[in-house]
Amino acid sequence: MELQLPTYIISEGGFNNMVHHDVYQCILSFLIACFLSIISIPIIINLSNLLHLTAKPGFRSSHQTETPTLGGIAIFASTLIAYFLWPHSENIVDSNLISLSMTGVIILFFLGLKDDILALDSTKKLLVQICASLILVAMGNFKVDNFYGIFGIHQIPYFVSIPLTVFIFIAIINAINLIDGIDGLAGGISLIAGVGFGIWFILNGHFSFGCLAFAMSGSLLGFLRFNFSKTSKIFMGDTGSLIIGYLLSIFAVEFLSLNVGYKNDSTAYFNAPIIVMVLLIVPIFDTLRVFIVRIVKGGSPFVADRNHMHHILIDSGLNHFWASFTLWMVTILNTVLFFTFHGDISNTASLYIYIGMFVAYMVLAYYLKRRSVEIKARKKIIKPTTFESKEIPAGKKLFKDL
Repeated sequence: MELQLPTYIISEGGFNNMVHHDVYQCILSFLIACFLSIISIPIIINLSNLLHLTAKPGFRSSHQTETPTLGGIAIFASTLIAYFLWPHSENIVDSNLISLSMTGVIILFFLGLKDDILALDSTKKLLVQICASLILVAMGNFKVDNFYGIFGIHQIPYFVSIPLTVFIFIAIINAINLIDGIDGLAGGISLIAGVGFGIWFILNGHFSFGCLAFAMSGSLLGFLRFNFSKTSKIFMGDTGSLIIGYLLSIFAVEFLSLNVGYKNDSTAYFNAPIIVMVLLIVPIFDTLRVFIVRIVKGGSPFVADRNHMHHILIDSGLNHFWASFTLWMVTILNTVLFFTFHGDISNTASLYIYIGMFVAYMVLAYYLKRRSVEIKARKKIIKPTTFESKEIPAGKKLFKDL
């Protein structure tokens, strides 16, 4: 939709005041969070190695060595410190929602930390996620109550909006968790979405949410510096993916709620739900696809495997950076294309286009999966034996040949 500037920004002198105060603080929060993340992660890496809190390579792993998994601690701490450096009181409603949000973030932080150390049952994790979501949804009246005309539906009844909003929270949280399988993917996708939401919040005068989005994005940028490192690698773990998914859920629901207010504006594009789905296209498509594939194969949709798109790209020969970069560009290009070509298309028509893109994604993934299996099969056929691959001294080689 068209971005709406608050009236105090448009007024004389207002823009200069905004630049030197609120936007300035948001940019500083981004930079400070990035800096704090960079300086704290080496300490966490050393502590994790000392206490043997590392992830061991398994059948789903794309790594060959044990790696620390507590990067989420740095993301959590740097985000909150950078955000709370400034007072955020321009909007009482926003401030109340942020306070309730912090309660949920802290709950999920300890849930993820315990899961990274002890490995929790998935049912318990789901129940805690629901509780953290309900704190904000029920106590803050924070919910999606409009369907934006999709299938002709506008206002949603209260008894439907509550479970729908909780479902959105659970879906986004676990979608981010599921794509956290290779270096840089979950962090990079969340960084792109966080900056996108943050810019919209700032331009529309919701600086509490804008500052929080930029603080989270800055901490992720600092984390990515180590996530891609060969000598000092660290994973965000469930500690990181749960709180990032929770924050993105908050940004998405707030974005949807605020845009309802523009529905009678003749200059507005009433397509906020599609914008959210495009910004999160990679986790949404990947989660839907792996669940469908697992069910079609007769298995449980919650049993882990190596059928994610990032696994397919790795098995096809891409390294972690290029596999993640490919999926980052999918997000960026689809977002740019949407804003370029959506025009006056209704939300229902946009949803049909989105579903068609998902079908195309399923077909592409099928052929890429077949190709990756063929590549792995060829590698096994031509792979030299351990004895033949070793360099043999000339004398011993002569004796072997005889």
